[in-house]
Amino acid sequence: MPVPHTVPVPHTVPVPHTVPASNVARAFHWDAAHRALRILDQRLLPGAMVERDLRTLDDVDDAIRTLAVRGAPAIGVTAALGLVAAFAHDPAPARAAIVAGIARLARSRPTAVNLSWAMARLMRIVDDGQADGALLLDALATEAEAIGVEDEAMCAAIGRNGAAMIADGARVLTHCNAGALATAGIGTALAPVYTAVAAGRRVHVIACETRPLLQGSRITAWELERAGVPVTVCTDGMAASLMREGRVDLVIVGADRIAANGDVANKIGTYALAVAARHHGLPFYVAAPSSTIDCATADGSAIPIEHRDADEVRRLGDRQLAPPHVAVHNPAFDVTPAELVSAIVTDRGVLWPPYRCTG
Repeated sequence: MPVPHTVPVPHTVPVPHTVPASNVARAFHWDAAHRALRILDQRLLPGAMVERDLRTLDDVDDAIRTLAVRGAPAIGVTAALGLVAAFAHDPAPARAAIVAGIARLARSRPTAVNLSWAMARLMRIVDDGQADGALLLDALATEAEAIGVEDEAMCAAIGRNGAAMIADGARVLTHCNAGALATAGIGTALAPVYTAVAAGRRVHVIACETRPLLQGSRITAWELERAGVPVTVCTDGMAASLMREGRVDLVIVGADRIAANGDVANKIGTYALAVAARHHGLPFYVAAPSSTIDCATADGSAIPIEHRDADEVRRLGDRQLAPPHVAVHNPAFDVTPAELVSAIVTDRGVLWPPYRCTG
C-alpha cells in the first residue's frame, strides 16, 4: 500500500484572482522530473487531508477502485500518469508488461469513458511500435502528461462556456462532486461556478449530499468552502422540495459518460434531479469535457453501470445502518434521458437538443 502523508495540501490550480488559487485543492500532483504521482485520498475528506504516493500498478488500481481518486476526468489522467509512475523505476520495461498494465487499469472502473479513452491513447503509443523499453516509457510519459494538460484546459473552457448560464445571485444545485477534485483543472460542473464568481457574480451552490458515499457533503462542500464560494448541503431527498419552494434557479451536474444521443450517465440520483427540475421548469445542464462523449455508445441503455459493494449502503464507517445481511441495490450511476437535459456544456461549446454525436 502507498505510504500516507498527512499534510496540508499545497497544490493548486490557476484560477482567476477572485477565487483564491491557494484555496483550490488538487486531486493529484505529478512530478514530471521524477515521474512520481501523489494523490489526495478523497476517502478521508473532510476529516483529514492525506496524500498518498502511487508507486505500483496495485497502488493505482486500488486508488481508482476504492475511490481514493474519483471523478471521470481525474481517473483517466491518474491512470495514465499512474501507469508511467508504476514503470518509472524499471530501466527497460517490457512491452508485454506495459500492455497488461494498460488493460488492467482500463478495467478498474467500467462506467466513466474517460478511463478507457485515456488508456486507448496510451495503447496507440504502444501499437505505434516506434520505441521500446525506456524510449517507449518516455513516449507514454509525454502522452500521459499531455492528457493532464488537455484536461486542465478543457475545464477552463467549460468554465468559460458555461458561466453565461449563471446570473448574478444564482442558486445552483449540483450533485456528487464535479469540481477541481474530480479533474486535473477547476472541474466540470463547478467550472462555470468558479468562472462566474471570478467575474464578480454572486453565486450560491446547493450541494446534494449524494448517498451512499456522500461525495457532495464530504467533497463538494469542502472544496467550495475552501475556495470561498457559499455552499449549502442538503440531503438528496430534500432537493425537489427546495425546487418547489423556489430556492433553486438551475441544476448543473457532471457526467461519467454521454451517449451519442445525449443520454447521460452520472452519479446515482442524477436522474431524479432531472425529473424534478423538468417538473418545476428549471434548466438542467450537464457539464463535461468532449472526451466524455462516447459516440460508439448509441444510447444510455448500452452504458455499463458499475454496481458497488453492498456495505457502502449497509454501513457508514463503523456504524451499521441496515441489517448486516439484508439485500442491497447499489448502482454507482444512473442514466438521465437526453430529453431531460437542457444543454450539454463542453470545452468545444454548448450543445443544445436534439443531440447528435459528430465524433
